[in-house]
Amino acid sequence: DPNRKSGFNIKIPYETIENLPYVLRIENPRGVLSCDLNIEMDPAKRKERRDLIRAGVISAPDEPPMEYDDWMREHAVPEEERERQRGEHFPQEPVISVVIPLYNTPLNYLQEICDSVLNQTYGKLELCLADGSTEDRVGAFIKEHYGDDPRVRYRRLEENRGISENTNEAIRMAEGDIIMLADHDDTLDPSACHEIVKAFNSDIDVDIVYTDEDKITQTGNIYYDPNFKPDFNLDLLRSNNYICHIFAVRRMVVQMAGLLRSEFDGAQDYDFILRCCEQARSIRHVPKALYHWRAHMDSTAGNPESKMYAYENGRRAVAAHYERLGIPARVEMTQYWGRYRTIFEVQGNPLVSIIIPTRDHAADLRRCLDSVFGKSTYRNFEVLLIENGSVETETEAYYRELTEKHGNVRILRWTEPFNYSLINNFGAKEAAGEYLLFLNNDTEVITPDWIEEMLGHAQRADVGCVGAKLLYPDGTIQHAGVILGMGGAAGHMFAGLSSKVFTYGGRANSTQDLSAVTAACMMTKKSVFDEAGGFDPEYQVAFNDVDYCLKLREKGLLVVENVFAELMHDESKTRGSDMARDDDEKHRRFLSEAERLRNRWPSYFKDGDPYFNPNLEPNRSDFALKGQYPTGNPEDL
Repeated sequence: DPNRKSGFNIKIPYETIENLPYVLRIENPRGVLSCDLNIEMDPAKRKERRDLIRAGVISAPDEPPMEYDDWMREHAVPEEERERQRGEHFPQEPVISVVIPLYNTPLNYLQEICDSVLNQTYGKLELCLADGSTEDRVGAFIKEHYGDDPRVRYRRLEENRGISENTNEAIRMAEGDIIMLADHDDTLDPSACHEIVKAFNSDIDVDIVYTDEDKITQTGNIYYDPNFKPDFNLDLLRSNNYICHIFAVRRMVVQMAGLLRSEFDGAQDYDFILRCCEQARSIRHVPKALYHWRAHMDSTAGNPESKMYAYENGRRAVAAHYERLGIPARVEMTQYWGRYRTIFEVQGNPLVSIIIPTRDHAADLRRCLDSVFGKSTYRNFEVLLIENGSVETETEAYYRELTEKHGNVRILRWTEPFNYSLINNFGAKEAAGEYLLFLNNDTEVITPDWIEEMLGHAQRADVGCVGAKLLYPDGTIQHAGVILGMGGAAGHMFAGLSSKVFTYGGRANSTQDLSAVTAACMMTKKSVFDEAGGFDPEYQVAFNDVDYCLKLREKGLLVVENVFAELMHDESKTRGSDMARDDDEKHRRFLSEAERLRNRWPSYFKDGDPYFNPNLEPNRSDFALKGQYPTGNPEDL
């Protein structure tokens, strides 16, 4: 049945594919199944893919599955919908000024970008071209092909003044209400401006709209490497210019923020976007790949090493952003080009209360606390162990050892049945610290500055709580943030993937805002925790942390996942996993608490997690394309 999705997929490296017979052979104790497979690929596409791999433009192992090109074409707006869009009207119909700096642009690329703008289904637009070319052919081509179109505004510059100043000249030419940036060799989807105007009409306060994007090969024959983005994510933007294209902004915001600055050339758009976002009242995201970024060996899309200076200017742009806001922070480059790490300076020396529920497993608790006391560079903390029903003599012996050795350890006893929410609420009430750090007893510190990393974010007025990056003992990811709806209720991004790989969109490699983080290691202000009412006791075991995070989000506070605070986590070792199907009572409770979460926060499950993307598969943690894999029943989890 060609319409049925199988439960697995098989990847064959592009460079090995030929139009030859393939045989799929499956063996198990019950027997052998063998069938022929027909793999067909257009020869021109196959050659182009091979050339891109050999040139280093595409990395074969990490490249999104080759079905993206087919997926993109299948999801293209049909002509009948485009025709409908041409006749649609909006309450507000601003003129969009698409501004493009030109510099010796190949004429075939020039025609593609111009045609893609002028053939938009939304007609109230103008194309502003500032030409810094060293030759006359670009201007002659524009005059010949577009000279009679009143929407095209062209100016030949006296000299090439660089990407920023040339773009500024194009902006100065613009008369529209909305400024949209584009590069001279890329293309727009025909519905791009329609979708952007639709987003501006969604709320009178919307000042900025951005969209998803992907890349196209030099010939424009293949779509690849889609960048399906989250809704506005301030801390992710501070980690990387994830917005990039399309970026459309009201003229009044540009007037407040100022034009592009040549001292940031190479990252001039990053600096510009940061300054505009600082001024915007509201920012909207259109989750559709409406911009196609052409990759070639002279562009950062095709060869990141071609513009190393751009990455340093990007770091400077983020640092300048903090300076404008008066935020004491240091910005560092990371091992991933174009990805930055912000270190917020800890203000003062506040007491942090580390709250650890525990029951027996003294060896695991010892390993945890040895790492806390032995590795932590921040020293003003207290440890509150919430003892709940231990029976082993070693446990009490270890408690005595701890309190004799460390004056900042307290043993609190919870004699009621296990309830994660109540236990931690009890610990929070007894805590003396200004900040609460909830920690599982089966964790182990990896990064010595983990407390400072979390505290720097937790001290921000706009932050409600901060999570850490947790790894399994084998070095794979256990937690890099929570996505609502993933797996039916709430799931961990990239769970099970190696912590050493660069994940989709750098999402597990970048500090960012999310809907929720796990309380296996989570820091929050005590005042915020008390005001929010702590953890809800109705969630006895699971999703209490997710519910708490969503309460903070409802108050307008950010939930930050800081990937630079790393710990090991031997998940659920004390109590066992509630996902285990061989314990009916635990599993029924888990399903009940998952249902409670869905009922309490229905918008996250109806509309989707704003920090995910509707084009991605919510039943997988690896950000795979939606529709490529079988869907699951949320009730099954």
